[in-house]
Amino acid sequence: MKFEVVITISLKEGMLNPEAEAIQRAIAHLGFGVDHLRKRDQYRITLDAVDKQEAEKIAGSICERLLANPVIHTYEIEVI
Repeated sequence: MKFEVVITISLKEGMLNPEAEAIQRAIAHLGFGVDHLRKRDQYRITLDAVDKQEAEKIAGSICERLLANPVIHTYEIEVI
């Protein structure tokens, strides 16, 4: 079966995020006040799996082996 999986990768709390800081400064230069900004990467993948649990397991393996560094990132998986 085909399953659509949404994977969201973000930095763990306390990790430096220079890209988010640059975006926040740019927003301030536009005249808008932003107290806190976090950047996340999101991937939508369609994959073959027997069931929803296997799709989640495959997505977890993709995260652990390629998309996320477990030292600095957290990830969320949603099987649609």
